[in-house]
Amino acid sequence: MHRTDPTPSQSQMSRRLLLTAAGAVSLGAALTACGGGGGGSSASSSNKQVGQADIDKAMKTPTQLTFWTWVPDIDQEVALFEKKYPAIKVKVVNAGQGVQHYTKLRTAIKAGSGAPDVAQMEYQAIPTFTITDSLLDLAPYGADKLKDQFVDWTWGQVSGSKGEIWAIPQDTGPMGMLYRADIFDKHGIEPPKTWDDFAAAARKLHKADPEVYLTNLAGNEAAAWHGLLWQAGAKPYATAGKGNVTIDVDDAISKKLGAYWGALAQEGVIGVEPDFTDAWFSALNKGKYATWITAAWGPVFLAGSAKSTAGKWRAAPLPQWDASKPSSGNWGGSTSAVIKETKNPIAAAMFAQFLNSDPASAKLFNTKQSFFPATKQLLADASFTADAPSFYGGQKVNQVFADIGKTVSPDFQWPPFLDQAVTDWTETVGTALTRKKDAVAALGAWQTRLTTYAKAQGFTVKSP
Repeated sequence: MHRTDPTPSQSQMSRRLLLTAAGAVSLGAALTACGGGGGGSSASSSNKQVGQADIDKAMKTPTQLTFWTWVPDIDQEVALFEKKYPAIKVKVVNAGQGVQHYTKLRTAIKAGSGAPDVAQMEYQAIPTFTITDSLLDLAPYGADKLKDQFVDWTWGQVSGSKGEIWAIPQDTGPMGMLYRADIFDKHGIEPPKTWDDFAAAARKLHKADPEVYLTNLAGNEAAAWHGLLWQAGAKPYATAGKGNVTIDVDDAISKKLGAYWGALAQEGVIGVEPDFTDAWFSALNKGKYATWITAAWGPVFLAGSAKSTAGKWRAAPLPQWDASKPSSGNWGGSTSAVIKETKNPIAAAMFAQFLNSDPASAKLFNTKQSFFPATKQLLADASFTADAPSFYGGQKVNQVFADIGKTVSPDFQWPPFLDQAVTDWTETVGTALTRKKDAVAALGAWQTRLTTYAKAQGFTVKSP
């Protein structure tokens, strides 16, 4: 977001395209049944705290850590850690992105050798690895003292039900709306405050200009759907005990969303084409869509992808279901997690913590990689919030999304088989939206398919 140059580099754009934008879709092959639950394994953070003397000794002992990450140009952040702890050397490895990254990581963990000490991990991927007891609880290594440094909802994403801390937040993606101010002005449309206002604007705009749609809800974008569920207050998944899961992807809130978006799609007043395709990029540049429902990484991405529209876009919060209770969901962002089998748990735990909590390192992620911050300090930094890019007409877009981030609920959970949830959503709800069929009925099909899968994998599926 806040940069010294006007547009992201190609490597940053590629990372956003393949990972952040893809969000939940990036998880790999499905897991077989295993223990764990409640956002964490059967282990507890009641493990004995590691003493400062042991930490000091470990950080002065010559050690090499291996860090798997897809983040481009992360050497400067790593160098800050190595400068503070000269005895510790970190070998950075790009093991792939998305499916490739997670598949290799699971394979190495299962083999008992070849896994890194520390791994990049998206929020939604964490339960996939805690359910197999693959992550080190960082609480005994002092991570519990970092809680107040991070945005509240991010800490909820990395914490277990028994006080475990499975990862350290690195970046986030609170959801908002980017809109074409020129198109809105031309048609007398104000940024919608509620979803009812949004629907009315969609109908008004498309009637006035059949070549323009208010937005596009891609039938291949399960990540955006989960973010909208999050905003609406849905709780589609819960894990409790060992292998007990609750699946509720067609509850009343989900059906409200299905009926809402399904109706707009069937009326033909919104687009439903796949996103992050050549056609979609072209549509943004040509003004086919007047808004993009996106996340805090979206402004930088759009500035590099729709250069011909510079100066025409603005940012606003998502429309609300209840305007008196502002809320949003999250789409994207990742963490640093320590693999439990590491032979250097203290050094690895200290590296994961330093990388994302050290002020200089955290700021580099923002200024160098254009990550949207997870630390409260940086989100309140005037050099960040006051940034007013010309692409957005001089609007302080960082401030807009920083404020949105305060409205994200900390209670949303992910299932330990998100990859299957994504596949089933795409083949049911996503397909219904694309083909302009009954999205509410498709939610029932999604519920049935996901429940059947979970039971087949050995999970006990509880009724909502």
